[in-house]
Amino acid sequence: MDLETLQYPIGRYSWSIENGSQNREEWLRAIGDTPGELRRVVSGLTEEQLDTPYRPGGWTVRQVVHHYADDHMNSYVRFKLALTEEAPAIKAYGEALWAELPDARLGPIEPSLNLLAALHKRWIGAWKTLAESDWLRTFYHPKRGPVSLEQLAALYAWHGKHHMAQVRALRVRNGWTEEL
Repeated sequence: MDLETLQYPIGRYSWSIENGSQNREEWLRAIGDTPGELRRVVSGLTEEQLDTPYRPGGWTVRQVVHHYADDHMNSYVRFKLALTEEAPAIKAYGEALWAELPDARLGPIEPSLNLLAALHKRWIGAWKTLAESDWLRTFYHPKRGPVSLEQLAALYAWHGKHHMAQVRALRVRNGWTEEL
């Protein structure tokens, strides 16, 4: 299997959104399902398996779990800023650097799984209260430019599936499971 497929088993994210308002429920369902699905995908893995990279040169399963918590917390804050300020400029963060910090490389995954579950309860509750005009509110990303809350929802629906597909594929390749 080539590195591109290992890194992007469901394909790269596309920033172009068509019929966004028709897809919102599906996106929110995927975002809401992410914590439980992640817990299921990593369930039963040993410490050695958690410390296995999902691809050559990639993060370990443990780092992927901690990345979900770190990244989704950042996005939750961006979401709130977009709702309370006019097109706020947000700060990017070094995802790869955060993944190399000791808590992400070595820490137990349970706190991040619990954090993600609690965070998503708040986030989904907030998403469901958005007025039509709120979906078009934006924040300004230093590399991406303006990002609407509609784009953010589509991105995090994809993000939830993206890393889990990496871990599922690793489990299947290594014979740790038949299929997930």
